[in-house]
Amino acid sequence: MRVLRAADRTPTPWKNGGGVTREVAIWPPTAVLDAFDWRISIADVSRGGPFSAFPGVDRVLTVIEGSGLELAVEGLAAVTLDAAVPFAFPGDVACAATLHQGPIRDLNLMVRRGAYVTRVRRVDGPAIIDGAAETTFVLALEATKAGDEHLAAQDAVILARGESLSVGAGRLILAEIDPASGGQGNSPETAPAFA
Repeated sequence: MRVLRAADRTPTPWKNGGGVTREVAIWPPTAVLDAFDWRISIADVSRGGPFSAFPGVDRVLTVIEGSGLELAVEGLAAVTLDAAVPFAFPGDVACAATLHQGPIRDLNLMVRRGAYVTRVRRVDGPAIIDGAAETTFVLALEATKAGDEHLAAQDAVILARGESLSVGAGRLILAEIDPASGGQGNSPETAPAFA
């Protein structure tokens, strides 16, 4: 188990310069922004506007703070996202956000299409989380206990396959990341729709 503290994250500009993001984890660890297998980050969105384009990447976005936003994704009906409802969409199509009532913070999980798939969902603790995927990512939305560790809001834990973790009460986001089977890209759980 690896603990990733929110306090250790460094803010960096978005790829398109329109906001600020904090990388939580990336694979492989030496990957750069345009050449990762998967990447998890938390973005501060202070105003509406276009998203950065990520060719060959599938994204899952989850609002974790604030009143939500509306996403207009090319080829899909506009969708309103509220807290902790994951939404999957292609990272290489035009996408723009409109804020409802002020700034929001969101969790972005991106996987290289055809190489990895992901499933993202909200979990309310207490719970036992089993590392059934190659990588299981748990984000605490509020302070809680994870095994022997105390997690502050937006601290995270990564489990390897076969590890398990007991988490205390509180709201969590759980993401499972696995290699794609047969190079088919996203599974039905992460097709562009509500997750």
